[in-house]
Amino acid sequence: MTVVEPAHIFSTNIDQLESAREEYDRHSQQVADRILANAGARARTHGLDCDTTQVTNHEPAKAIVDTAAQRGCDLIARASHGREGFTAFMVGSVTMKMLAHSEIPGSGLPLM
Repeated sequence: MTVVEPAHIFSTNIDQLESAREEYDRHSQQVADRILANAGARARTHGLDCDTTQVTNHEPAKAIVDTAAQRGCDLIARASHGREGFTAFMVGSVTMKMLAHSEIPGSGLPLM
C-alpha cells in the first residue's frame, strides 16, 4: 500500500497552480505504481499472494489503519524513514500514529 498526500501548492497564478498540481499528481502516481509493482513482484518471487493499493489522503496513518481494518488485516508492517529524536518529534511519525490509533499489531521496519 502506498499513501500519497495531496499537493499543497499556493500561487496567485491559476495556470501555474493547475500545472504544478497536475505534475505532482502524475509524478506521485508514477512513483506509487513503481513501488507497488516492485512489492508485488518481490512477493511473487517468494510464492506469496500480494494485493496492492494506492490511496490519496491528508492523513497517511489514518489511511493505513482504515484500509487495514476494511481488508481484515491482522498485521501492519511498514518501512520507516528512520527519523529519531527531535526530528521525529517535530515531523511526526506515521508509524507512531498508526500504532496509537490501531488495534492491529504493527511494525516499523527501517528502509534499506
